Amino acid sequence: MVGWRHAAIALALVAVLAGATGAQAASVLVIDGAGDGHGVGMSQTGAEGLAQHGYSAREILAHYYTGTTVGHLAAEGGISVLLQSGLRSVVFSGATRAGTRPLLAAHTYIATTAPNGEIALESESGRLLSYLPAPLAIRSEIPIRFDGAASSGVINGRYRGSLDIVIAGSRLELINHLGLEAYLRGVVPDESPSYWPAAELEAQAIAARTYALASQPQRADFDLYADTRSQEYGGYDAEVPSTDAAVQATRGEVVTYGGKPVVTYYFASSGGATENVQNVFSGSPPEPYLTGVLDPFDATRFGPITLTLGQADHRLRGLLRGTLEAIDVTARGVSPRVVSATLVGSAGTSTVSGGALEAALGLPSTWDCFTVSSSLATVASGWDRACARPATLAPRPRPSPATGPTGSTDGGAVAPKGYTGPTGPTGTTGAGTATGPTGTSAGGAVGPTA
Repeated sequence: MVGWRHAAIALALVAVLAGATGAQAASVLVIDGAGDGHGVGMSQTGAEGLAQHGYSAREILAHYYTGTTVGHLAAEGGISVLLQSGLRSVVFSGATRAGTRPLLAAHTYIATTAPNGEIALESESGRLLSYLPAPLAIRSEIPIRFDGAASSGVINGRYRGSLDIVIAGSRLELINHLGLEAYLRGVVPDESPSYWPAAELEAQAIAARTYALASQPQRADFDLYADTRSQEYGGYDAEVPSTDAAVQATRGEVVTYGGKPVVTYYFASSGGATENVQNVFSGSPPEPYLTGVLDPFDATRFGPITLTLGQADHRLRGLLRGTLEAIDVTARGVSPRVVSATLVGSAGTSTVSGGALEAALGLPSTWDCFTVSSSLATVASGWDRACARPATLAPRPRPSPATGPTGSTDGGAVAPKGYTGPTGPTGTTGAGTATGPTGTSAGGAVGPTA
């Protein structure tokens, strides 16, 4: 459902009217906006604001995920996370076993592909130790160090659980298998600042746990990415006491709708309102628990961002026909993020999604307003009344206070998604999404913080 149709924001460009190159160079496209991230589900900045104003973790979750309750997993289960792909070799230490071969935790080892389809295990100096079948499970009682860069950006990180080295074509992939709660200890501090209020960190822990459980596995051999395609995962070295406490206080708790865990998208900041999922992720059906809500303590704004017409033409290359004459925002969501727009060019028009426009122009979100100034000296905020304030969202009453101490549940037991190994399903991020960017994250996050 589209909240309203926004009238065309004509870029009545001096350059077009005058037909002069000099006038075009003097004209600028001015973009103002709000929020950071995809806008679906929980705003992390908004959640921090709610926590500062006395909301509990359950109240925060109830605010962002309409009609949901908090249930409790009957059993923990496990998760598998792709740390990196396309590797020529995997250098690791801290391991005590590679497949059936004993190793010394104090030693560093190198794994590479072998011509026979197995994995060659070498010493730090490059001496061949043995050939081992793939996938190769690396195990230890202590966190294992991966000397290299994970997709999350972590360099030389350590990871709980085990690592699987998988042959993918001529390269290697590295997959971390570990318990769900151990995984969350490396997610929450990477998705929310560890100094934020406990209620926000607990809400983040529950949302991240639910996302990990409810999203679809990314592939047969792993469930989630280690970055904003799912949720940001920093591993053992990211863990801090405040977020560990949030994970422990909410152990096993998940967001449920109709008794089942749901995909709890989350993202950095809303700018004052969240958005309906179908207006953001193409092809997603409406979901009653992922509808837009007002976000009273998140007033994040960006801009004014100014681009010359030449810069705008360059960024919109591939979407725009000719040179830019106007941007017609044809549909906005409830927040009011741009759902679709028409780019009017000198050689014709083209229809683009809000997400495509955001990506092309390098904007933080799709909550955008466009104006034009004939001179850099006259640039001013481009907010118009329709863009600055949601018109279709009403304030939501504060939920009734949580009953029961932190860590208790207000829903029934939820059966875990029977995880049995790297090919077993898990549940989802991103928040944001696994497809949503979080995140941030989304997780995330996607998101996904994404």
